[in-house]
Amino acid sequence: MDGFSRYNQIRMAEKDKLKTTFTTMWGTFCYRVMPFDLKNAGATYQRAMVTLFHDMMHKEVEVYVDNMIAKSKEGEDHLVNLKRLFDRLKEYKLRLNPAKCTFGARSGKLLGFVVSERGIEVDPDKVKAIKELPPPSTV
Repeated sequence: MDGFSRYNQIRMAEKDKLKTTFTTMWGTFCYRVMPFDLKNAGATYQRAMVTLFHDMMHKEVEVYVDNMIAKSKEGEDHLVNLKRLFDRLKEYKLRLNPAKCTFGARSGKLLGFVVSERGIEVDPDKVKAIKELPPPSTV
């Protein structure tokens, strides 16, 4: 599953809004939510996800920035895990991008790896260019 507009779902602290001030021909403005280009936006979002899902991570959920995987060893547990994940997202008013969500997959590509029942493997598409690289022709 993929978080929708990930950074824009985190509200800026009142004291930090002034630090995001910018001026345009229409006036001076500041961000109410975390903008994408803040230096620590990625780390802040990841820290927020770890805080929200701390009790579920590495058990029934894996979260890396805005990518989330609900996992289970048994099929009947999967619906329970999904419900817990969705309840947590709803509790904190976080949204997912439905166009980038897949459900019921036995395997899939994530962050350059193939995740399946066999475990985590390198995505063959990522190493294709290296495998097809011609040998050096000069010393």
